[in-house]
Amino acid sequence: MTNALYVGLMSGTSIDAIDSALVHCSESEVSLVATLEHRIPAALADRIADISHPGDNEIESMGRLDRELGRLFADAVSALLAQAGIEATRVRAIGCHGQTIRHRPPSALNDANTAFTLQIADPNTIAERTGITTVADFRRRDIAAGGEGAPLAPAFHAAAFAREGTRRAIVNIGGIANVSLLNGTRLTGGFDSGPGNTLLDQWVRRHHGERFDRQGLWAASGQVLRPLLDRLLAEAYFSRSGPRSTGKETFNLGWLEQQLAQFVDATPVDVQATLAELTAASIASAIELSGLEAEEIYVCGGGAHNKDLLARLGRRLPGKMLQTTATLGIDPDWVEAATFAWLAYRTLNSLAGNAPAVTGAAGERILGAIYPG
Repeated sequence: MTNALYVGLMSGTSIDAIDSALVHCSESEVSLVATLEHRIPAALADRIADISHPGDNEIESMGRLDRELGRLFADAVSALLAQAGIEATRVRAIGCHGQTIRHRPPSALNDANTAFTLQIADPNTIAERTGITTVADFRRRDIAAGGEGAPLAPAFHAAAFAREGTRRAIVNIGGIANVSLLNGTRLTGGFDSGPGNTLLDQWVRRHHGERFDRQGLWAASGQVLRPLLDRLLAEAYFSRSGPRSTGKETFNLGWLEQQLAQFVDATPVDVQATLAELTAASIASAIELSGLEAEEIYVCGGGAHNKDLLARLGRRLPGKMLQTTATLGIDPDWVEAATFAWLAYRTLNSLAGNAPAVTGAAGERILGAIYPG
């Protein structure tokens, strides 16, 4: 396979945009060539949010959204390539994560036989509209092998960021936060630590109509409510051991409102401060309890721009070097999109894409289904 250019597509829990990255992939290199954020219309995002929870006529809604998102993801690819001045014929494949609308892993159901995960954005439509081979549906093979299906990023983090003789934790703070543990060149573990930005974003949207709390300024102006924080940290997910993954099925406004029932006098700004502390506390605790004794912490994802959140994380991890992945050569905004470009590269070269030490799968598996262009 002479072509080494791949496109990675990612849409996360925030449902605000499709991150698209043109990536050069080879056995020894993963480097960004071009990137583009493709907005998801607000009305479409609302429909996706609606179908992410049980409701009426879900099959009809899912089928229509699947095709509609397929067209939008294809448009994102075309816009990226036009911006970069790259012909579609030069791209070996697209790696498309799609949009998660339901995630029910074994750790949530206590049953590997009925566990499932579902992402939409029809890869047939993407391949048809772009003319580029598309690799999608990365998570379900790991689920079939008894794994969590998530997080998948740690395998990429190990390939891109591991360094001999250094203990590192890579922290992706998207809607959900996940941690990758790197002991030298070895990936020793990884997991979803809990909520990243999802509760912060939903709470600021409810009270200020903003998509997110820019730089964490609103949270920084509030006071952490310690009794509320303790109650939030008592959530059973935080005490689970072994491979674990989570999503908005657990951490959502309904869950938060249940916890707030005993705190009727809590002001919205103090709740926001407490949610920021929850994210920092759950990440720091996960790192400290891992046994890695990481010397360096590198952050990626949207949370890398939240100065208040990073300050809280730094206070909970004293003595650790805390930087973003930009220090390691990949802008924190594009690590996840690059992950799925790399996974497409792995699939087309018949290489495993999962990390059993992270997901708990029975073994390494080649991930994804291939839709020829």
